[in-house]
Amino acid sequence: MTGPLTDAPARVLVVGEALVDVVPDASGQPRDHPGGSPANVAIALGRLDRDVRLVTLLGDDARGGAVRAWLEASGVTVLAGPTGTGRTSTAAVTLDASGAATYDFDLSWDLGPVPDEDCDVLHVGSIATVLEPGADAVLEAVRSQHGRAVVSLDPNARPAITPDRAGPVARVEELVALADVVKVSDEDLHWLHPDHDPVATATRWVGAGPGLVVVTRGSAGAVVVRRGGAVLEVPGVPVAVADTVGAGDTFSGVLLDALLDLGVRGPGGAAALQALPDRDVLGAVTTAAIGAAINVSRPGADPPWRAELTAALGGAGAGEG
Repeated sequence: MTGPLTDAPARVLVVGEALVDVVPDASGQPRDHPGGSPANVAIALGRLDRDVRLVTLLGDDARGGAVRAWLEASGVTVLAGPTGTGRTSTAAVTLDASGAATYDFDLSWDLGPVPDEDCDVLHVGSIATVLEPGADAVLEAVRSQHGRAVVSLDPNARPAITPDRAGPVARVEELVALADVVKVSDEDLHWLHPDHDPVATATRWVGAGPGLVVVTRGSAGAVVVRRGGAVLEVPGVPVAVADTVGAGDTFSGVLLDALLDLGVRGPGGAAALQALPDRDVLGAVTTAAIGAAINVSRPGADPPWRAELTAALGGAGAGEG
């Protein structure tokens, strides 16, 4: 998949939590894996050779050092302030028989104002968008970049952090109206709007602002809703699942990479997205699904590197992303 040439490499800014996933290994013993949904998105983009910066919080402890090293090893520039507790946040992961993950968090999010950095894409999501007091800083960053950069959102509902649905729903709806690209799982939509079909919610969201909403459905693939009413189906990618940690985040990162290849960036990004033919959108989402399948085939959040993704796309009969 190739797109228009641009004068300079695209710059991506990711804002959100970085933490340590404490995941049981094959013997059931807990093991630390650096993660956090926005951090995972940044890692995915860094491994695809994108110029990516992550605005986050890290504790002054061994876990914080490990998370920073993990991010930098994948080419992510880390812009981290200190956590209020001094500890790096954690998420204790429980896996069911299918490898699906649930989380128990020890996390604070007191992010200050986000630097007004020039970027072509801003990605936000997960806990960082709804947990106060830092959620307000994330919203202000989105407002600042709206119309200047392509705004990407992954709501990634976390009821363990925000059990009261009303506040998170209102904030997500506000962010959706400011976003250009939304990736959301069917499980997240069931929690946010339990009385509505996920695709119906995605269709309503497209009417509120985004040019593209992608509803992921795990092994069942994804549904793509475009402004103008087009609804497209992307089949699932068969894979032996180690666990699902980081699957949606990898999907988001690879999707943004593929859209950048198609010229969806900067002040003209929303118009460029709208002008894409369905074939190109389907190609981008299929590439994202293949990237997520690579991630779930191995433990923890472990997005593919560019060479791995290129090899998988060749095997799937797709073009280079």
